[in-house]
Amino acid sequence: MSQRHGQAVALMVLVTFLWGTAGVVTRHLEQAQAFEITFWRSFFTLLSLAIILPLWQGRGIWQRMRQEGWLLWASGACWSVMFTAFMLGLALTSVANVLITLAAAPLLTALVSRVVFGHRLPARTWLAIVIAGAGIAWMFARQLESSAWLGMLVALGAPLGGAFNWNLVKRGQEAGRRVDLVPAVLIGAFLSSLFTLPLAWPLEASVRDISLLAGLGLGQLAVPCVLAVVCARVLSPPEMSLLALLEVLFGIGLAWWGAGEAPGPEVLQGGMLVLGALVLNEWWGWRSREGHYKIQHVTAEQETLP
Repeated sequence: MSQRHGQAVALMVLVTFLWGTAGVVTRHLEQAQAFEITFWRSFFTLLSLAIILPLWQGRGIWQRMRQEGWLLWASGACWSVMFTAFMLGLALTSVANVLITLAAAPLLTALVSRVVFGHRLPARTWLAIVIAGAGIAWMFARQLESSAWLGMLVALGAPLGGAFNWNLVKRGQEAGRRVDLVPAVLIGAFLSSLFTLPLAWPLEASVRDISLLAGLGLGQLAVPCVLAVVCARVLSPPEMSLLALLEVLFGIGLAWWGAGEAPGPEVLQGGMLVLGALVLNEWWGWRSREGHYKIQHVTAEQETLP
């Protein structure tokens, strides 16, 4: 089990590295604009998963998808919002702005869970939401004089889409309905490419642009999403959440190194608040669960004593 856990951690680090390549690749495009960039990446993600899924789960996957019902398509719609908002955000503002906005997804998920679905949140999560919100507000306020705030506002659709997605999936599981996330990603890619094609027309991307975006569809989205599902079978949700934060570091670092896009001081300051709040929330939650488990373990041992 320890070896499997270590392999899953290493694999998840690779996944976050692949996720983090989106920004630096888009900075090397020649002609493709915002909606066309989104269309081609979603289209090649759709094409890649249409090949990978039957090989991985068998040809019966198409029949199972037809039997899943509305929850699978609702999850797919959320994925389409995430794909579209993320890529449009990258076209409108810096990689660092988009990734730090995206990093707030776990806390937005908790907030949507409370406001929309009525789930109670612990005090530590409320504190983390306030700190992360202050970090993002600081980034917005410092960039109101430029158009960068618009990109952040658009990019905010990605974590919001994710927040509704995870809550829908969780409620479906509580009701006894399991959602296979990889087919949902395929549906999301289909809907994203379908909705952005009219806005991307006429397609003007060069052959080089299409090659780079095909690489993103396969190597930055399709393959990492499949690998993340595999990792989630071994790693706990807190571990997944914390390791996923590496995407922010990899993405900003790659854009800085590969495209000369250095993050501004307001991004570093706001980013520290957002990432710090996430780490604090997960660490505090992990300590609380560990303490609860130890109390239960000690109580169980005492009950077995003669």
